[in-house]
Amino acid sequence: MKNILKPILLLAIFTTISFSSNASEQSKKLLNLEWSFKGFFGKFDRASLQRGYQVYAEVCSACHSMKYLSYRNLAEAGGPEFSEEQAKVIASQYEVTDGPNNDGEMFTRPARLSDNFVGSFANEEEAKAANGGSYPPDMSVLVKARKGDANYIYSLLLGYDDPPSDFTLDEGVYYNTFMSGNKIKMAKPLSESLVQYSDGTPATEEQMAKDVTTFLAWAAEPHLEARHKLGFRTVTYLIIITILVYFSMKKVWSRIETEV
Repeated sequence: MKNILKPILLLAIFTTISFSSNASEQSKKLLNLEWSFKGFFGKFDRASLQRGYQVYAEVCSACHSMKYLSYRNLAEAGGPEFSEEQAKVIASQYEVTDGPNNDGEMFTRPARLSDNFVGSFANEEEAKAANGGSYPPDMSVLVKARKGDANYIYSLLLGYDDPPSDFTLDEGVYYNTFMSGNKIKMAKPLSESLVQYSDGTPATEEQMAKDVTTFLAWAAEPHLEARHKLGFRTVTYLIIITILVYFSMKKVWSRIETEV
């Protein structure tokens, strides 16, 4: 009798654990937006990209770098498409260390279009020291590095909440519905009207989260639109070739059948 009960008990435990795990996963289901850049014909919303850069520059860049992006990318086709003059003004607001000069000394100068985005910290150790021992990840390809892509980043930004009464948080740790384990060391970055959009768009938390996520999605795939266009042209070309081959073969076989 014991030999029969043992596998039944194990099955019951496994089923309970699986059910609990599935329920947990369902409670963490990511928020899902209809992103304009998704799909075969997807394109980035230029206004949203420009607003997203503003959110990054005014909020996120205080901790997170984007070292694989340069200021000239802001003026390139397929991106935010700031004018070249606007991109130069943006770059000039930051200083980079350059040199050595003729005296063998390093010096600082305003950033140029060719310079990569300037981070807030000189090195990783300085960044950790300023953030309680945690290193803020670089945001250049962050969207592609996280499961769930844009939906994950968007959900995480809006997932801050008060913890349940029986949930314990250490000092400097915050509750986030969509974070693994529901614990995150990054304080809530967005709040209503935190930035003032130059185009007059109301800066709600949802709008800022959407815009900065769109900007980060473009940063991770700056040539996305070009690839979509190339893919469309390739598919169109293959369809035309297929049709021509089909009718050519049909004509050839019709002659053979007539001769026979």
